[in-house]
Amino acid sequence: MSILSGVSDFFGLDIDDTAIRIVQLHGSSNPKTLVKYAYQPIDTRLVISDAPADQEKLLKAISGLLAQANMSTNNVAVAISSQKVFTTVVDIDRLPANELAKSIRYQADSLIPTPVAESKIDWALLGDSPVDKSKLEILLSSVANNYVERQLEMLESIGLNVIAFEPDSMAVARALIAPDSKEGQIILDMGAIGTNIIIYANGSPHLTRNITTGSQAIFRAATENLNVDNDQANQYVMKFGLSEDKLEGQVYKALINIVDTLCAEIEKSIKFFTSRYPNIKLERIIVTGSAATLPEFPLYIANRFGINVEIGNSWRNVSYSPSRQNELLALSNLFSTAVGLAERLE
Repeated sequence: MSILSGVSDFFGLDIDDTAIRIVQLHGSSNPKTLVKYAYQPIDTRLVISDAPADQEKLLKAISGLLAQANMSTNNVAVAISSQKVFTTVVDIDRLPANELAKSIRYQADSLIPTPVAESKIDWALLGDSPVDKSKLEILLSSVANNYVERQLEMLESIGLNVIAFEPDSMAVARALIAPDSKEGQIILDMGAIGTNIIIYANGSPHLTRNITTGSQAIFRAATENLNVDNDQANQYVMKFGLSEDKLEGQVYKALINIVDTLCAEIEKSIKFFTSRYPNIKLERIIVTGSAATLPEFPLYIANRFGINVEIGNSWRNVSYSPSRQNELLALSNLFSTAVGLAERLE
């Protein structure tokens, strides 16, 4: 799932629940310079459907966006949805570098949910294990071969040269966190049908989870509990969010149960992390995606967990003209995955 050696001219492609996003950067070191970006909303059904007609519509939308953006290269780094990726942190015996990869692959059969022969496996060395100093700690990821091969075949059919697949959680962390940061930080990236929880420390993600609670669940709760149609419910959510003093707190009351369900999962993640890494303090929570645009949600999270919350800036590690700052910041919550893909270095 790594970038091919020698390929420096490429763009990041993020096909998520609601849109296609592309970002192209230029440069061989950080910060890279923004070349172009583009965005095309799509029907969620096109992404989750295996029907040939829907796949055809999705390919047509991707091709149209690439033509509109007038891309100068067909080399592309592609996001894999965290819903399709299994990621875990494991401790393994210390071995020479030339034996480590073989050992990891041998042990992976007991660690990942799919057979090794049917999986793409990637791993990153995090350092010494925090619980057993005689062992090393690695971040292990796997994804089913048939999913990756299907994505590859689909994208190659429209002339793209896929040079890398990467879990969206890894790309998001690269975009939202300074390259030299060692602090403990939590990223909440809320999409339409799920939320990624990423805990980052000492220069690497140490925990990644995908929770099947996203903005659609929040909108659905508003529709059901306020007894209004979908469009009106969405308007209420995006205008009032978790404000307790607006509309007599009716929207807050409609949403709070589903929000607390998500918070319970965040709390589980924090407890797991702090039990494994008791010496690492979590300094901040970074929110992006729908989590950044739901009114009062960042404040609610800050009060709930007693941790500073900030709105993620997808462009923080990218160089661009100051005249574009307002334009780019207005779109920041939409582009973290695509930007992180484009920031990959050889």
